[in-house]
Amino acid sequence: MPDLLIELFSEEIPARMQAKAADDLRKRVTDGLVEAGLTYAGAKAFSTPRRLTLALEGLLAESPTVREERKGPKVGAPEKAVEGFLRGAGVSRDDLEERETPKGAVYFATITKPGRPAAEIVAEILEDTVRNFPWPKSMRWGAGSLRWVRPLHSILCILSDEAGANIVPLDIDGIKAGDTTEGHRFMGSGRFAVAGFEDYEAKLKRDKVILSAEERAEHIWNDATNMAFAQGMDVVEDAGLLKEVAGLVEWPVVLMGDIAEDFLGLPPEVLQTSMKEHQKFFSVKSPRTGRIEKFVTVANRETADSGATILAGNQKVLFARLSDAKFFWENDLRVAKDGAQPWLESLANVTFHNKLGTQGDRIVRFTGLARELAEVVGADADVIEKAARFAKADLSSEMVYEFPELQGLMGRYYAEAAGFSGEVAAAAEEHYSPLGPSDDVPSAPVSVAVALADKLDTLTGFWAIDEKPTGSKDPFALRRAALGVIRLVLENDLRMNLDKYFDLQLLRHEIAQNGDGGVAEALMKDMGAEIADHGVFGAAVRTVLDAFDGDLPEHIEEIKKSVPDTSRDLLGFFHDRLKVHLRDEGIRHDVIDACLEMPGNDDLNLLVKRAEALGSFLGTEDGENLVQGFKRANNILTQAEEKDGVEYSFGADVKYAEDATETALFEALAAQEGTIAAALEAEDFAAAMGGMAALRAPIDAFFEAVQVNAENDIVRRNRLNLLGQIRKICLGVADLTRIEG
Repeated sequence: MPDLLIELFSEEIPARMQAKAADDLRKRVTDGLVEAGLTYAGAKAFSTPRRLTLALEGLLAESPTVREERKGPKVGAPEKAVEGFLRGAGVSRDDLEERETPKGAVYFATITKPGRPAAEIVAEILEDTVRNFPWPKSMRWGAGSLRWVRPLHSILCILSDEAGANIVPLDIDGIKAGDTTEGHRFMGSGRFAVAGFEDYEAKLKRDKVILSAEERAEHIWNDATNMAFAQGMDVVEDAGLLKEVAGLVEWPVVLMGDIAEDFLGLPPEVLQTSMKEHQKFFSVKSPRTGRIEKFVTVANRETADSGATILAGNQKVLFARLSDAKFFWENDLRVAKDGAQPWLESLANVTFHNKLGTQGDRIVRFTGLARELAEVVGADADVIEKAARFAKADLSSEMVYEFPELQGLMGRYYAEAAGFSGEVAAAAEEHYSPLGPSDDVPSAPVSVAVALADKLDTLTGFWAIDEKPTGSKDPFALRRAALGVIRLVLENDLRMNLDKYFDLQLLRHEIAQNGDGGVAEALMKDMGAEIADHGVFGAAVRTVLDAFDGDLPEHIEEIKKSVPDTSRDLLGFFHDRLKVHLRDEGIRHDVIDACLEMPGNDDLNLLVKRAEALGSFLGTEDGENLVQGFKRANNILTQAEEKDGVEYSFGADVKYAEDATETALFEALAAQEGTIAAALEAEDFAAAMGGMAALRAPIDAFFEAVQVNAENDIVRRNRLNLLGQIRKICLGVADLTRIEG
């Protein structure tokens, strides 16, 4: 069985595209080969800045001969039908065979597709792969029609076995496949022939090319950390940068340089970000001072002066870059120390969304919400308000304008410079978190309040303008925001009814969109008790609406109608996100569904505690059997109620009991109903499940000994009402109809 080696050699491929391109090459070629009948033992794909490589072991030398039997029309069918079948099958009339079937005599044809040499198949598949390669961006050059990410210079494509290597005949827009490649652009010795993958990899390394991206990354990291260790320092880990740099060089040469004393006073994050974004440098930190004092750069060649000239040039460029960063930092500090008022005012001119206003508008909205969350998180409302008002200030700073990824982090520095407390400064940095499932969740109460307010304002805003995620599209990262709220609530053990805060913030958005002013009085008068029922909503409405002038009472009805519907829809979105989150935590989807049907499902903490307790209960023998007993009772009740046209939910009396198990069930239900109700009232779901477990044995015994649909109608109705009591108690804990199995 031959081995296949393919190399597509071009000008530099962007580092961010290399790994996927190598995988695309592997997948497209191997899929095509298997579809054509050519199997193989193993496949490996590689990428460097100038080449994509695919190596296959144990490829079949030719595709197998395939025989296919095809059923045709009936004997005696119209001539046109027979001719059509012959054309489709690619056979002559002499090749047809008549066979008797249950439906009469039918024509059959046996079609033989002879095997094809591997070289012929590989050539077809590789040409199709190259011409239709899924580059994110591609270009065409010269007179040909081929598009590639950068000009494609050569194609190496050989099949090799014990007898030697053979070139696969292939010509794509004048680029003919061969058995040669070349090594490093500057240190290589020119083109050379290869006889197989091992020969290819060894000759590339001899010509200063490390084929494996993982090997290049390991080489860079080992050399960098060893250099830093020798000077008593540590390289700041950055897996993304390491992967990118490994895609920029074919022969990595690691160099370490100094950062000028002028810049050592800059925040370490500024140094690290500036060097990473502009120069692709690694930061080197001193464990003694905690400062970033050196950098590591990776050259793509060896030089006679051991990289001194390269390092000097890099340091010169770095000095200029860091001079800009220092200028931004010093200017920003002056503004921050004066109170940062120009930044706060300029946010009124920064558009957040054309339908949701500016960042200044957002601050007004979520500052009010953050204050109302003070009781939830247990923090001072005035401190929370200060934090919320300053949270977005750094968006107007020069540093964040240059490096947007530093938003929040620079806010903490500027809040400290402005003289704010540590709580306010921390909230400026942490209120964006968590940004993803692996991101840390803030735990400081002020930070939690501002983070919740920020995310809830974003979500309610986009729901108010009907810009919700659809399918896989989520341009405003609303799923991430909802998951952030869920994690903030659960990991900080917060108790809050989301409905109230959805209503409050949706009302703010509606007022902002529909006008201002006197809607306050009109709403309060018209909605009265409805608003008061929302608790914090009533007081908050006055706070929100008092800030507006004007009078648009014609919008009152629309606002009244839209807020509750939108709020329910948004809560459903949260429930979907919560299901995903809890499934990742190991809680079954049917358990979550059973708990979502219960009252208080807008209190995520309560909902999760109920689901965890129910999940644990269902994992026991008592839990499994009780669910089966409940379902049996519920099925009997459903059928009886449909037949009789009544609901059996009251009136069961022990005096009509005829069997000892029936009496025992009455006693068990009487004993546990109060226990379960008290446990639910105290939100002690484990105790409620314990009460449910005590019902398992008497319910099982009852069904074993008693026929519910007795001939005596009084006894039958009494037993059905007894089942109704079982149903009521069970459904008070969770909607067990949702449990599968």
